[in-house]
Amino acid sequence: MAEGFAKYYGKGKVEAYSAGTKIAEKINPVVVKVMAEKGIDISKQKPKPFDVKMAEQADIIVTMGCDLEGMCPAPLLKKAINWGIEGPKGKPIEKVREIRDEIEMKVKELLENL
Repeated sequence: MAEGFAKYYGKGKVEAYSAGTKIAEKINPVVVKVMAEKGIDISKQKPKPFDVKMAEQADIIVTMGCDLEGMCPAPLLKKAINWGIEGPKGKPIEKVREIRDEIEMKVKELLENL
């Protein structure tokens, strides 16, 4: 969701890439649906593994919560921001909408402060 919002609101200003340490086979269909409600199509996005090179080249790394049993290398590489946002996996659509809206607010705030 953060990648989708960053590309939508930061068009021409930022490049955004989403990656993780535990990769799903496909994007959560509930997440695709709630993003479509905002007019943002993320259906073509694919889950990507965390890549150290990508992280080293990043100006800012944003983590959503980094709660994967201590597996969070991003803060060790560069300035990192941890938003502490829970993941949408297994949540009802109403909760996924709340998560989406929180991510949207945080992305807009980050873009304003660049």
